[in-house]
Amino acid sequence: MLHRTQSKTAQHILTYAQQLQGGGVERAMLRMAAGWHAAGRRVTLVLGSSEGPLAAEIPGGIELIELGDGRHQALFRLADEVRRARPDLLFCPGNRYTGVTALARLRLGAAAPPIVGKVSNALVRPELSRGAAWRYRRWLRLHPRFLDHVVAMTPAMATEAMAEMGMPSERVGVIANPPARPIAGAAPVALPAGRYLIGVGRLEPQKRWDRLLAALPRLADKQVKLLLLGEGGARGALDAQIAALGLGDRVVMPGHAGDPLPALKGAAVAVLTSDYEGVPGVLREALSVGTPVVSTESSVAVREIVHAPELGTVIAREDGDALVAALDRWLGPDAVRPTPVMATGDSIADYLALFDRVVDSHRQ
Repeated sequence: MLHRTQSKTAQHILTYAQQLQGGGVERAMLRMAAGWHAAGRRVTLVLGSSEGPLAAEIPGGIELIELGDGRHQALFRLADEVRRARPDLLFCPGNRYTGVTALARLRLGAAAPPIVGKVSNALVRPELSRGAAWRYRRWLRLHPRFLDHVVAMTPAMATEAMAEMGMPSERVGVIANPPARPIAGAAPVALPAGRYLIGVGRLEPQKRWDRLLAALPRLADKQVKLLLLGEGGARGALDAQIAALGLGDRVVMPGHAGDPLPALKGAAVAVLTSDYEGVPGVLREALSVGTPVVSTESSVAVREIVHAPELGTVIAREDGDALVAALDRWLGPDAVRPTPVMATGDSIADYLALFDRVVDSHRQ
């Protein structure tokens, strides 16, 4: 039996994250928290550590609980904070936090409020070994036991959630992330001289920026630069690859960008070379400012975003020749930049309507 709130609506929402080092999951969570607070809801944010470049985006007016420990396991104490805060609903902002969520649900038992989780990463992982893929599928099948409702960002991701998690259709909804907006006061990114490609995302193995670096010397345009915005553990390996390929004068990696939209707008092409993604927000952000995209087929959502040939090109993950050909096509003299694709709907209102339904159904 679940915790029964005194409210029929989600007047108090609690969400959580490990730290604020620049991931898309955390950035989207902060935008949502700001929107929920602006709509008059009480929002509590539990953070292992508030340090990191996204700290400047913590919305004013929300209740911040900092655990003082940036390690992932610090969030194993989430149940204690839930007991103290007594929220109407928990929001799990992405796949990487579902283990924390499951533990909190187990520890809270009957006192647990309803939990809504967002699918932020791929549920089908072709790059995994057979054994790892089997374990991942088994883990996904446990999610209906501790998540009351799942939010996918596109219809295809919702279908994948139902298939891979075994989540009933009535417990799966589709709500896009709030669109990125210009961030006032963000330090401007120094842009390369001349034409440039852009990649935006963490410097981690999942993103496979090595594929993009390997393609750069093969492009017909030997002057085009590459701007990689992000930070992470793969920086050393990427620096070594840049040196080995002699690309030191063509690649710039300045780290995290407070507001990547101006750099995306100025780029010739936005590129995503990941092994796997959820619903890659950078593709939507690039298209919102009229920049064409080239992306690996790293998620079922990629073709939902790049749904027409005038928007960009989707390629197989391991097809280096196709990556070069797609980039040459969009860098060619006949390439036409797409008309900006603007977001529609009100994701904040959609989330709050869902939260209210979930809370009300658990109070009955």
